[in-house]
Amino acid sequence: MKRWRTHGVEAFEAWARAYEEYAAHPAMEVGEESCAEAFGELTGRLHGSYPFFHPCYAGQMLKPPHPVAVAGYLAAMLVNSNNHALDGGPATSAMEEEAVGQLASMVGLERSLGHLTSSGTMANLEALFVARESRPACAVAVSAEGHYTHARMCHLLGVRVRTVPVDGRGRMDVAALERLLASGDVGTVVATAGTTALGAVDPVHRIVPLARRYGARVHVDAAYGGFFALLADDPLTDAATAEALRAVARCDSVVIDPHKHGLQPYGCGAVLFADPAVERFYRHDSPYTYFTSARPHLGEISLECSRSGAAAAALWLTLRLMPLTRQGLGGVLAAGRRAALRWAGLIDDSPHLELYQRPELDIVTYYPRTEPAALSRIGTASQGVMRRGMEAKERPVFLSVARVGAEAFARRHAHVVRDREDTHILRSVLMKPESESYLDRLHHRVTELARPAE
Repeated sequence: MKRWRTHGVEAFEAWARAYEEYAAHPAMEVGEESCAEAFGELTGRLHGSYPFFHPCYAGQMLKPPHPVAVAGYLAAMLVNSNNHALDGGPATSAMEEEAVGQLASMVGLERSLGHLTSSGTMANLEALFVARESRPACAVAVSAEGHYTHARMCHLLGVRVRTVPVDGRGRMDVAALERLLASGDVGTVVATAGTTALGAVDPVHRIVPLARRYGARVHVDAAYGGFFALLADDPLTDAATAEALRAVARCDSVVIDPHKHGLQPYGCGAVLFADPAVERFYRHDSPYTYFTSARPHLGEISLECSRSGAAAAALWLTLRLMPLTRQGLGGVLAAGRRAALRWAGLIDDSPHLELYQRPELDIVTYYPRTEPAALSRIGTASQGVMRRGMEAKERPVFLSVARVGAEAFARRHAHVVRDREDTHILRSVLMKPESESYLDRLHHRVTELARPAE
């Protein structure tokens, strides 16, 4: 094990020795044999997990955190600070402010207010809460391909939702959005930078000026795609996606999940607001906190109370070593993006696989070719490939499927017979940089699984 992986534990123990010695309470003791037995059971049960660490896992948005983040989390977890108030986490609150400031700079927000959250769901809840307070009695417009979080959170907040149709690439239909905005009913538009099913990026650069024309706010759910701002000026990113990513700087709020492309352990989300004055919506009275400093406490701009200071420390340490630049963390995203583009090319040349749509980020969607080409056969074949890959004793691969409607499928592949209302396609998230070097083996194995039995 590398020396720095245990440095946090040793540093904590040295720090603890600086205080007066005290006796541990016997109620806290656990027996060595009992502990060994319990840990043996724990590690055995963990082996029932899927191998998220390995590039043969190309299914959902799952991968292990960077070892640096684990080390930083462990070091701060031993302190167990709470970033709600400065007396609960004086050191880690400062780290959170610095890390959040770097996230804001990455997406181009010059003056902003923000903080980490326990998840992207909580981050979107906060953004929609501020949207409700900023535009009371108004509806929220969400793309049909937007995350289900938004409808759930709007229901929780008592906010009406207006669904906006999508184009043939799964991106928000701007003409349809304008018709909704013209009704005067919509106060906030939720754009998505990286849909979780297809990795599609809504045309934020077109949505923002349109929303402004009708006096509406814009929230960008960039939980998945936010870190791709590091590749906005890279040739790997197509022009429309690059424009959309740059336009995030002109939105009112944005959500980013460091526990996805930011290499962090769960849970670590973030919400950022372009206007620091929205802090007024968070004001509350607490008779026993916020007294150790006149500086703003993070709990004064957060809906959550207790929040892990360890999450802030892990992100801060990661960004010290892998900065938010093209050469830093951008290199990790570039590897996944290159893998997605190359796999799309291999699928194009395959007699057994067909691309569902060209990837915009690092999510590849595809399906087995069937004869005849019918939705029912494609769905059965896709689920069969996924199941056989997961259950294989030798050379397993772990893929995922996505359900798509018949109309959406026909917009991309008009020749396919629509003999059912929806079907399933294969979906692979190539967010591990190791996917790039593993790709030939992955493609070969998936092709084997998709080849019709003779």
